[in-house]
Amino acid sequence: MKLTTKGRYAVMAMADLATYAEGRPVSLTEISLRQNISLSYLEQLFLKLKSKNLVKSIRGSNGGYILEKPASEIKLSNIIFAVNETVKTLNCKKESKKGCNHKNTKCITHKLWDELDQHINGFFEKVKLEDLVNQNTELRK
Repeated sequence: MKLTTKGRYAVMAMADLATYAEGRPVSLTEISLRQNISLSYLEQLFLKLKSKNLVKSIRGSNGGYILEKPASEIKLSNIIFAVNETVKTLNCKKESKKGCNHKNTKCITHKLWDELDQHINGFFEKVKLEDLVNQNTELRK
């Protein structure tokens, strides 16, 4: 299974934004400092998040980013998909007749990895950004 830093950092940055926005735009510099993610990397991620209507940019001296919609309406799968990330446990394409072993049949454990893939992606589909914010709030108490 592979979830690259792109997906992990996008979720971290969005959780930070949702946590610290408090009715005002949050700069990428603030997120960068709190989460230890390079500013240039965040800029790339936020361009993608903005293009998928997950965040909105506010210009000006007090500018930054805000969530496009409430955290309760943003699923982790939305964030991961927005940065062109997929969580994949299979080396082959599900719809292909060829398996990951490049033979005409699927490998003996194909069904296991396929079920794990569905479980992981189903998990990201169920968890909302608001859930992360609430967990973070509980940890800071």
